Amino acid sequence: MEGDVGVRGVAVVTGASSGIGRAFAEHYAREGHPLLLVARREDRLRELAERLGGEHGVEVGYTVADLATEEGMRTVRDAVDGVRALEIVVLNAGFGAAGRVAELSRERQTRMVVVNCAAVVDLAAHVLPRLVTQRNGTIIVMSSAAAHQPIPETAVYAATKAFDLHFAEALADELRGSGVRAIASCPGPVPTEFGAVAGISAASWLPPYTPDRVVRDTVRALADGRVRVAAGPTAMITTVAARILPRRLVVWAAGEVHRRALHATHGEGSHHGP
Repeated sequence: MEGDVGVRGVAVVTGASSGIGRAFAEHYAREGHPLLLVARREDRLRELAERLGGEHGVEVGYTVADLATEEGMRTVRDAVDGVRALEIVVLNAGFGAAGRVAELSRERQTRMVVVNCAAVVDLAAHVLPRLVTQRNGTIIVMSSAAAHQPIPETAVYAATKAFDLHFAEALADELRGSGVRAIASCPGPVPTEFGAVAGISAASWLPPYTPDRVVRDTVRALADGRVRVAAGPTAMITTVAARILPRRLVVWAAGEVHRRALHATHGEGSHHGP
């Protein structure tokens, strides 16, 4: 497992070409893990693989795949099957879309559910029998602070992240005593490409949380044996608010915050903040 002395197993990172996924790839390369990187953009994957391999002396492979398609999911499964010593799987690929359900395209919202939910289950279910058999491994599911409450103007994204959170927590319980760990990482706003493309930005009165800090908090939570981690001040606030405030108030407040943040530009990107 991560932190053990000796030969490191391969870390698979989906959505590795930017943001949090890139930060996870950099972290595990520094730790001496060989990598299998997955994303849609081959030029970025190639650049990252060459840099990390050169800087850290680890083997870095990559697979170009669109996880919104069955062909893409199959491509990733096949690539993972070619890995000799699998140890860590970071299920980070995902995107969000800003706007009302009635105003966003049906195709985009349906694709979001496939990438954020179905592809997560697909790869987790594929690798888990192997990890359980070897009694060693880690599954990291990237959820979001958005998972803690419904969010008007980001309804589908928040719902997919709630799915990821519940899936990871249930998985962690199923895996007790198996030697395999699972954790849900729930960051607040993170300055990745999603904010610029979708028009979502962190509240000005809260400091943005960097991808590197999200990775640090997630790794620390794993070492502490936790099954979920709220990374950043917004994530911590939303976790507490969702537990103690009336549901209707929480939904209204979340909607108000996002209505103010989303009206600049509507779009999509890869992001795991609320």
